Amino acid sequence: MTREADIDIRPVAEAEHAEWMRAVHTGFLRGPVVPAEELEARRRKFVPGRFLGAFDGGRCVATFRSFEQQLTVVGGASVPADAVTGVTVTATHRRRGLLSRMMARDLAAAKERGDVVATLIAAEYPIYGRYGFGPATWMSEWTVDVPRAGLDARWAGPADGGRIDLVDGDDVRKLGPELHERVRRTQPGAIDRDEWWWQLNTGALRLDPAGKTPFFAVYRSASGEVEGMAAYAVDDHWGEAKQPLNTATVQWLIGVSPAAERALWQYLCSIDWVVKVKSGWRAPDDLLPHFLPDPRAARITSQADFLWVRILDVVRALEARTYEGEGSLVLEVAGVDGLTGGRYRLEASAAGASCEPTTESAELALEIGELGALWLGDESAVRLAALGRVREERAGAARKADALLRTSRRPWCPDMF
Repeated sequence: MTREADIDIRPVAEAEHAEWMRAVHTGFLRGPVVPAEELEARRRKFVPGRFLGAFDGGRCVATFRSFEQQLTVVGGASVPADAVTGVTVTATHRRRGLLSRMMARDLAAAKERGDVVATLIAAEYPIYGRYGFGPATWMSEWTVDVPRAGLDARWAGPADGGRIDLVDGDDVRKLGPELHERVRRTQPGAIDRDEWWWQLNTGALRLDPAGKTPFFAVYRSASGEVEGMAAYAVDDHWGEAKQPLNTATVQWLIGVSPAAERALWQYLCSIDWVVKVKSGWRAPDDLLPHFLPDPRAARITSQADFLWVRILDVVRALEARTYEGEGSLVLEVAGVDGLTGGRYRLEASAAGASCEPTTESAELALEIGELGALWLGDESAVRLAALGRVREERAGAARKADALLRTSRRPWCPDMF
């Protein structure tokens, strides 16, 4: 067994990208061979210094990547984030501290760059809490039983004067980015989509040469403005009596208004031969079930944590968002690695917020990961206190924190990365 100290952790050179990708595929159990099309597509995302690898001899045995990201916070502002992805450790090299070394290196660099937070989507729940990450958003997926939904089978278009059009990938790449930015600015937890994302998700760029291009539907309001868009695929399943039993699976759906979302969902439920619609990953409080005359026709088939947040700058993070309540709160924040931590006084109101270090007595004590879970407004400090994950230093502090931090609608991250 190679000693931990003899395993070299370093930035990956572009010439080592194929070897790094082989290790990624191995770690995620995708097989040891990376298709040439995927290698070429992913090479476009290569940024020197943002790809880390652990090398035992000439073989990559652990991988880690980060990239620039913009994350929407409560109130619509964006903060720079260090988005972490591609994290693997080969089964032969587990329990040697490789992930800890790569994580420490990346978070220190992110702090130095001035990133407010780091983000990731955890494949496994227990791993990332020890690095100061907390689950900040959750997702739900619904499966709609279309015949039971109670929608008018004769539906031929929105009743609000708008219209649904099917478009191709070129149209989506022209219309989608501006629409997405409008949506992102109103959705806490949403992240930006770069040009590579739009190329990959419209078929202009492929990881799998055999992959099918989805259908694209656009909702235009009565004034002709694009206000919603969806990508979906449909399978080909027929029953024994030559009966169509197809499922439409939504890959992504965005809208700037409930009217846009309603029109797109009703369109998807009106497609001939489709008897089920799978919603894809939506916010836990998504309106989809209540767009249906019978909300029970939409049943949750998947529900889990999604976006995890690791706060790197407590002051900037708490000052960046808005607050529905008004008041002050003194927090004792315990860091896990020396990058963050301390005692802070938050003063918040509808007009804005200020946060600064203080020597005042703490009212609520918590670790940095719990602050990450609370920051976007989804988690409850009262609930965390009941679980023993935050501690009230002053009676009623958890309820006071909820009055300041929680939001009327739950945050949601629409995108995997």
